[in-house]
Amino acid sequence: MHEAASPKPLAMPYVQRGPVTLRVLGTSVTLLESIRKRAREDLGLRLTFEVLDGVAAQQAGVLTPDSFDIYDQWFHNVDFVWPANAIQPIQVDRIKHWDMINDLPKTGRLTPHAPLGAGSNPVNLLYVQPDGSYGSRPSGNITMLPVSHNVDSFGYRTDMLPKGLDINKESWSWLLDKRWKGMVSLQNDSAIGAIDAALAAKAAGLVEFEDLGNLSLAEIDSLIDCLINLKRQQHFRAFWSNQDQASSDMVRGRVGIESLWSPAMTDLKKRNIQVRMAAPTEGYRAWYGGMSISRHVKGRTLDAAYDYLNWWISGWPGAVMARQGYYISTPELTRPHLSAAEWDFWYDGKPAAKSLPGPDGSSDMIHRGEIRDGGDYQTRMSRIAVWNTVMDEHNYLVRRWNDFMSA
Repeated sequence: MHEAASPKPLAMPYVQRGPVTLRVLGTSVTLLESIRKRAREDLGLRLTFEVLDGVAAQQAGVLTPDSFDIYDQWFHNVDFVWPANAIQPIQVDRIKHWDMINDLPKTGRLTPHAPLGAGSNPVNLLYVQPDGSYGSRPSGNITMLPVSHNVDSFGYRTDMLPKGLDINKESWSWLLDKRWKGMVSLQNDSAIGAIDAALAAKAAGLVEFEDLGNLSLAEIDSLIDCLINLKRQQHFRAFWSNQDQASSDMVRGRVGIESLWSPAMTDLKKRNIQVRMAAPTEGYRAWYGGMSISRHVKGRTLDAAYDYLNWWISGWPGAVMARQGYYISTPELTRPHLSAAEWDFWYDGKPAAKSLPGPDGSSDMIHRGEIRDGGDYQTRMSRIAVWNTVMDEHNYLVRRWNDFMSA
């Protein structure tokens, strides 16, 4: 007689926990396919990128926070997404390399004597205050993680430079100079294009402004009336909404001078177009990009969001940004991921010791001996005239800018 077999213990049900899907909303500035692939490999995440233009990304950030997990745009947009309760505070103690982020976003400038610049300096939007507002007083929570940044100006084809204009005396006024009539293009975003236009109008002595970062109603009217008058004289050839358009217009010779961002500049260099990014005597318009976490994110997705934020400032992504002409908030972590020649060119303003690759790594974009327009990192980021900003009269500016666009 055999003993009855002992009953087997009940098996616990197996719960399969697949990789988290992280949805990132932003623009083509940072949402590159090479970034998505590498982040997916390094972090074991599923990543989807929704790439929109600046205005559309800002609107989605405010109106549909449930449609994304990470909001990747610019610090001046904190003025929209934070009051709308679209994003949640980021805990500084969960940012692994917080101490490696340099002084620019934390104090508003790289060196003690550099100008703070008008407009939305990132430090004034960075820290969450005890009453739930944001400001420059350090705290344990931030609105947006500082990531990529740069200074912008305008680009021009040196082979189309009118007589009488000196490349050693570049000025924002060139955008409105009659010698460029019919060859000028501006960025069509009201918040950014209007600042470029205001810098140009002020430099040309056409309009006076008390504060370039916060125009009054009367100053907005004066600026737009001036621009409409120039438009009716066929001064402007085009208005671009994306960098492919900006690059294409200049390649075809439709445009000789225009508001220009670094990726379009790199594209033009790859096409061997003779182009310079101006270092205006009046200073640059600066921007700071960052990442925020949507208000709805929690649990495993929140952990994944912090992993993604930490990955972005860990080194490798900063090298991809450098090859686009952008800087990263943690330059010393990025330095090992760039060759010595790349670091010398992009950050130290030295002549390229050899041909250097572009962001895709597949072609020589920078030629040996070439020097970055504007010089080294500290020099460029210490010459900020104004930051991208949201003005008190933003809605009125948008309406009047639309008047200019449709004139």
